Amino acid sequence: MHDWAIPDRRSASTSPAHPRPGRDDGPDAGGLSRRSFLRGSAFMAGGAALMALGGCGTVARPQDQLSFWHLLTGSDGRTLTTMIDDFTAANTDVTVRQTILGWGSPYYTKLAMASAGGRAPDIAVMHSARVPGYAPGGLLDAWDADLLADLGVSAETVPELVWQKGLNGDRVLSVAIDTHPFVLYYDKTAAGQAGVLDEAGLITGADSPEGFRDVALAMAEVTGGNGLAYGFLNDPSNMWRMFYTWYKQTGAEMSFPEGGTVQYDRDAAMTSLEWIQSLLDDEVASSSNDGGTAISEFATGRTGLFLGGVWEIGTFKENDIDLGMQVIPTVFDNPVAFCDSHSFVLPHQSSPDAWKREKSHEFVADLLKSSLQWAEAGHIPAYTPVLESPAYQELVPQRDYADAVDHVVYDPEAWFSGSGSDLHRHFGDAMQSVYMGSVAPADGLDAFVNRINTLMSRPSPV
Repeated sequence: MHDWAIPDRRSASTSPAHPRPGRDDGPDAGGLSRRSFLRGSAFMAGGAALMALGGCGTVARPQDQLSFWHLLTGSDGRTLTTMIDDFTAANTDVTVRQTILGWGSPYYTKLAMASAGGRAPDIAVMHSARVPGYAPGGLLDAWDADLLADLGVSAETVPELVWQKGLNGDRVLSVAIDTHPFVLYYDKTAAGQAGVLDEAGLITGADSPEGFRDVALAMAEVTGGNGLAYGFLNDPSNMWRMFYTWYKQTGAEMSFPEGGTVQYDRDAAMTSLEWIQSLLDDEVASSSNDGGTAISEFATGRTGLFLGGVWEIGTFKENDIDLGMQVIPTVFDNPVAFCDSHSFVLPHQSSPDAWKREKSHEFVADLLKSSLQWAEAGHIPAYTPVLESPAYQELVPQRDYADAVDHVVYDPEAWFSGSGSDLHRHFGDAMQSVYMGSVAPADGLDAFVNRINTLMSRPSPV
């Protein structure tokens, strides 16, 4: 039994130009570095081609354009384009051709087909949680860890949990530029009036179920609305983010072993779902908010707290809010920052060009070192020299949730998990009515587990 109450609403209708810290080229390797070797290989290959064409009067060289696929649009897309322009301005021997595809499953399907069909781009962006689903199919090539280290990117310059996520055994399959966690936003002015701010300007007293609820209700007294804005209707990923945050805070694990069934802690899952239902009681938070409504509530001051991804920071900075952000309070036993990361991968090529591969490594290292401007959009830089730089420490409120990198949690690994995946879709299908209070948590949980067990009985499509 828990001290919080679960509202009974089962009769309700349901519907399913910036400074760039750490921009040096990395430590001197001494002797013949991997980078120098690759340059020599590319030079010799070019020299051989030049001799073959000696009577033609033309100079042959590797094509100077890198093809780059990604799914970043809006302000993220514009920031990325600026970073690419900066790179090509400083590296006049190479250009970068962007191909921007739609977010979600269609993007990953096209990327897999391109890799399997011999039409892969030189570089692509993937969400880190999606990468494990691609590794067994041989759709990705490994980064050269020695060359990355020559360029200043290694386990020593990336937060431990973020770097480890990019590994497949001892191979580096993805290199993250950021983490973008699920966090708590708050109106500092309202929080001050409610008496729930500590001396550092962070929410205090919310480190238990009862305390979190009390803080939210204190904020409601100030704003006149609900205490917390959270949108979930028709947004399965946001439902999953909330659930998995609380579930992992209990210390429980979840895994999807190949050929098996879902391995999880049922008691922890029930505790998490009952806690969520207790929050969505139309007092602490609405039982029927979609994402747009929740954003509007917080942006207009009708609520003082908001749960969402760091990418919403731009929306709220445009409004007259004394904005605060921090890692979601540890309501249960363990601090958790559920997240994903934008990462760079090398889609498989049967005969990769050595010059392009070296330039791809240089390009990615440059973007990591340039990621202060990426951080302005809310993302936490995955390059430690940027994260620890004085310039980053001047970014408010970004600096206040940077400790999320010490507590990051990604989706359980499976071919069907990751941002915008079938895992999230099936969770939403099973749980939306639970969140609305019209279906019992146990019934929703059973439906979800059964759906995932069915997925696990099928072979990976890649």
